[in-house]
Amino acid sequence: MTDRAPGVSQYGSVDPAPPQPDGTFLEWQTTLMDEDAPMFQRMRTVFSFRNHGSDEACLALCGAFVTSSALLRHELAYVLGQMQNSVALPTLIERLSDPNEHIMVRHEAAEAMGAIGDRSVKHVLETHMKDPHPEVAESCEVALDLLNWCDSAQWEQTTW
Repeated sequence: MTDRAPGVSQYGSVDPAPPQPDGTFLEWQTTLMDEDAPMFQRMRTVFSFRNHGSDEACLALCGAFVTSSALLRHELAYVLGQMQNSVALPTLIERLSDPNEHIMVRHEAAEAMGAIGDRSVKHVLETHMKDPHPEVAESCEVALDLLNWCDSAQWEQTTW
């Protein structure tokens, strides 16, 4: 039994698609990478991998940034932030640093980096605070503020 409202994930979010109720890791990966699969099914696999929570699942999500869908790439960055797994950082840095990446993906990559809480990315976020796109620059500012807040006494007193 959980205290979560119906439809609320273990991460406290209401996801745009429910995770797959079953399936293998290989089946999820195949669906995620299938450009012809319905977006709803691909999104379900994103949340299945997120809920799996392993490094392997995190890396499977990172590998899906080759998809042509900016919406899916944005969702990938979002769930990587939810997972708070530092193995995603090289991929998130790459997405943030790519000026040809869609703005909503770059912004979400920055925020995910802040959510992961690894202070080693501060210099990357600081560099992109001067990005010509305010969505990216402001997301880097938010991510840096989150990293700084995590260093504060207020963070130590926070109970979830």
